[in-house]
Amino acid sequence: MPRPRVIVVGSINTDLVVVGERLPAPGETVSGGRFSQHGGGKGANAAVAAARLGAAVTMVGAVGSDAFGDEALELLEREGIETGGVARTEAPTGVALINVDAGGENQIAVASGANQQVEAAAVERAVRDAGPGVVLTNHEIPLAARLAAARAARGPVVLNPAPAGEITDELLALGPILTPNAGEAAELTGEQDPAAAAAVLAARTGAPTLVTLGARGALCARKVSDTFLAAAPQVTPVDTTGAGDAFNGALAVALAEGRRLRDAVTFAVAVAALSTRAEGAREGMPRRDEVGA
Repeated sequence: MPRPRVIVVGSINTDLVVVGERLPAPGETVSGGRFSQHGGGKGANAAVAAARLGAAVTMVGAVGSDAFGDEALELLEREGIETGGVARTEAPTGVALINVDAGGENQIAVASGANQQVEAAAVERAVRDAGPGVVLTNHEIPLAARLAAARAARGPVVLNPAPAGEITDELLALGPILTPNAGEAAELTGEQDPAAAAAVLAARTGAPTLVTLGARGALCARKVSDTFLAAAPQVTPVDTTGAGDAFNGALAVALAEGRRLRDAVTFAVAVAALSTRAEGAREGMPRRDEVGA
């Protein structure tokens, strides 16, 4: 049986992480934390999640011609991810500065760097060359690149609109499955209730919208009268960084396998919950046998 195919068009970063007792307030310095460095970026994280679940994954994006870029590509290739669609640029590799508190909550500041150099023409070629599969993209790369990915897709398109920002009518008309978190859904629609926001977005795309709700799971709306909640299994979180990326990678895998939407969302919620059990965006991302267990 062929492996499910996932093409990720998105960001690739290096994460510089400090774990401390609490998050700093504006203007405050909190001392005594522990530092670590990890591979990151919403696109690359989701690609790792999909690869660990058994998918054949192609990564499309950009990194700098620097040491961070070398390491980022090595980490992806170590997971079995095809990186021929990743360009090397003169701009530096993207970097995320992450603070994590004792309860696993985080604050993140990102210097996008090479991620803003992802070119639409290169994306279109890479997606077409990858062949049929689920295309997963996000807002950490330019709008033109996201649009090129959706146009070139030969299968379902999943758009994680994070960070929240403009989704053009042209992109919405291509019917992507949207996966905002509750805050992003509210910012995109003006609706504070996640169910109402999901219904508004689903009406705009004509496709399902999934609003992730952290420890509560994910709410899915296919239309106003057709919604359901996929509850998350209970875990003791260590670091929630990357949980949304794990959700998106797992959703793409399940859709590529041809699963029904409810089953795909339930699977993705379980993977996201399990991913919070270790420090770092990728370290806790589970393999297929762990999810089954």
